[in-house]
Amino acid sequence: MPYVLIIEDDPDIAAVLQHDLQSVGYRTSHADSVTQGLTCIREHAPDLILLDLNLPDGNGRDILIRLKRTTDIRVMVLTAHDAIHEKVELLNLGANDYVVKPYDFDELLARVAVQLRILPTDAITVRDLELSPSKRLATHKGRELKLAPKEFDILAFLMTNPGKVHSRADIHEAIWGKNTHNSDSFIDVHLANIRGKLRDAGLYGYLRTVRGFGYALKS
Repeated sequence: MPYVLIIEDDPDIAAVLQHDLQSVGYRTSHADSVTQGLTCIREHAPDLILLDLNLPDGNGRDILIRLKRTTDIRVMVLTAHDAIHEKVELLNLGANDYVVKPYDFDELLARVAVQLRILPTDAITVRDLELSPSKRLATHKGRELKLAPKEFDILAFLMTNPGKVHSRADIHEAIWGKNTHNSDSFIDVHLANIRGKLRDAGLYGYLRTVRGFGYALKS
């Protein structure tokens, strides 16, 4: 099962989060500071981090900035701050979602599920294209495709449902979450880059555009 790291200095909030997430099958652990959080990340490589901002030895932004420089670990910020400019800043720094306290657990659980279902847990293959989420590796007949992090996530999302047409909105929500705003052209650029790299690898026509609807990976 996916492993969720909770970085939160309030022990009561952390205990409730751990209990509720474990009750639906997630593995969890808890860190209460920037230092302890970074240690847990280094030693255990979580699938998702629920990150509080106000920590006793620093700001959660410090963790977010350091993470996004070197990893693709998904981060959901949990905070009492709801100013729009702060949300925009954190999303621009790489946060994958932003949840304001107090939150509804059903909504939080749905957002967690969105973040964790983007990548399958096991390697998947569509025709001759193989993708290993744990290794962040996509290959065609042993040759690696050099994909940017978001390109990898989008391709993984499409490969979990080959043949199904996904709208730009579907792709956007799966990869960036509901609380971000990117134009259709922004999505199109990523898909064009993926198509070009597939074509360079000899995978012609794998990614198709369904005019007026969205994109699909040929099954």
